[in-house]
Amino acid sequence: MAAIESRDVSVKELFRDFYIVPSYQREYVWKKVQVRQLLEDIRAEQQEGTSSEYFIGSLVVCPSQVRKGADDLIDGQQRVTTLFIILCAIRDRLSLLGEDSLEGIKKSIVDVDTDQDGNDCLRSHLEPQYKDAGNAFNDLIEGNPIKKSETRSIKNISVAYSTAKQFLLDDLEDSRDEIRKFFGYLMKNVKLIKIYTDSFGRALKIFETINDRGIGLNAMDLLKNLLFMSADEREFEYLKECWKSIVDDLYKINEKPLRFLRYFIFSTWGVPRLAKDELYEWLINNDEKIGLKNSPVAFTERLREALEAYAGFLNKKDRYGKDSYTLENISFLYRKHTSARQYLVLLLAGRHLSSEIFSVLCRDIESFLFVCILVKEEIRTFEALFARWSLRLTKVKSMEDYRNFAKETFQAQKRKHANKFYATFKGMDDRSLPKYQFDYVLGKLTQHVDKNAYGGNHPLSYYCNSKEVHLEHILPKNSNGDVFKEFGLGVDDPRLISSIGNLALVEKSINMSLGNKPFSQKRRIYPKSRYLLTRIISERPDIGDTAIDRAVLHMHPFDKWDKNSIHQRAEWLADLACAVWDVPIDDYGKGLEMEGR
Repeated sequence: MAAIESRDVSVKELFRDFYIVPSYQREYVWKKVQVRQLLEDIRAEQQEGTSSEYFIGSLVVCPSQVRKGADDLIDGQQRVTTLFIILCAIRDRLSLLGEDSLEGIKKSIVDVDTDQDGNDCLRSHLEPQYKDAGNAFNDLIEGNPIKKSETRSIKNISVAYSTAKQFLLDDLEDSRDEIRKFFGYLMKNVKLIKIYTDSFGRALKIFETINDRGIGLNAMDLLKNLLFMSADEREFEYLKECWKSIVDDLYKINEKPLRFLRYFIFSTWGVPRLAKDELYEWLINNDEKIGLKNSPVAFTERLREALEAYAGFLNKKDRYGKDSYTLENISFLYRKHTSARQYLVLLLAGRHLSSEIFSVLCRDIESFLFVCILVKEEIRTFEALFARWSLRLTKVKSMEDYRNFAKETFQAQKRKHANKFYATFKGMDDRSLPKYQFDYVLGKLTQHVDKNAYGGNHPLSYYCNSKEVHLEHILPKNSNGDVFKEFGLGVDDPRLISSIGNLALVEKSINMSLGNKPFSQKRRIYPKSRYLLTRIISERPDIGDTAIDRAVLHMHPFDKWDKNSIHQRAEWLADLACAVWDVPIDDYGKGLEMEGR
């Protein structure tokens, strides 16, 4: 036989042979939309005329390394598996409709084979060996309901079967004759290109060539293919387990595999720009420095280690598995934008740092991100910026190294935006940001003052608990006659009412007492709050030269509340913001200490 043989086969011819999906292959991933599309396309072609042929793609096989007489399915297993599931659905539906003559369908699913001892045995024409398949295929073959499972593959197999069954009920009107005709067209007129090669290595090379360096297939699948091509067969089992853990972990954290792979490359080799369809070609062209072909197992272990850290960061844990309040803060910033994860490039690059330095890195990332959000810096530029910074970050060995790095990166960038940040913050109101980000702002300001005054380490969630912590408008939204008399002109100006200078956090119980009262009455209630930033609105703690006094040194209580008071407090909060987010501006309030750094 020639080393490579290619021919057109019908589905009927396809399932005369026995196929094994090797254990290193990825599990079944087709969803309802792909299964439904395949069925609808076949049906549309059938309706064009019974003589029309419909090609649905190719498959690559080689002699099985598991069992003689069978072929290992190297490429095309998603499509072949779907065809197999469709055949099972047709068999089951026709059986329920009272069809007796099902031998043709059954022989395409299970047939007689000869075992090693020369005895007849029944074998399925498709046998997946990856663990996630579980007993789902046994249920399919025997016509039993697929047992519920938490594995993604079994869920997808079950959905594919249900989709095929529903197609028979709806599109073919559950008609025995229509289902029979569809089955006949499927078996004889639907065709594939079957490429047979005499060796596993050659089959993998064909697989790579057919998929044109990542354009036709997910780069993660091509990367896996390349790893197995480069590995010794004795390493297959370990490599398979490593790769499976990577796929499973990506699924658990609901992360896009290609985004993780891009960020891994950015953080490790400082590549500033790389589109998804360029990933595989980049890996091939840069193999000399990344060692993918020479050390496939070591590369996979490195990828798995990076993913372990990556998953921890998304779960708000530092590199050492400890809860990180700062990573939780970043999640507050991007609560409704899961696509904004460019900061993970820097976290990956810094995962080698000591716990102390890594904590400072996280705080610097948080402050930098918020500054950029407030001044409306385009986040799409962050990938290239963070990739460039990553190479420098990987060389940091000490706190002194890190300070030099931060000065030339985070601080330099924030200095460019400092004046705009200050002006924007001073003019901010509760409509300037989405509510969850505005909650973050007030929470951070209040947390910072409390931490400097009392110590302790309450997380930001302590201040952003909407059930227990309410937003107080010092000048009420709905003013009554008493408020009007005290405040005067501008009492109904929405810009003043929603200004950052007019807002504070208070406990739920205190907010109920405040209501729409005038300031002369509210000023007696604010000191009851546990939040120092709220208490200072009307009363300064009289304790002496203590941390509490120093925390609010630059702020003063107000005897009355008017337009000027709102503007004054907005300026004080803008000064405070420069300290909280470490914005290096020279001319903001000198009395604020840059504590907590």
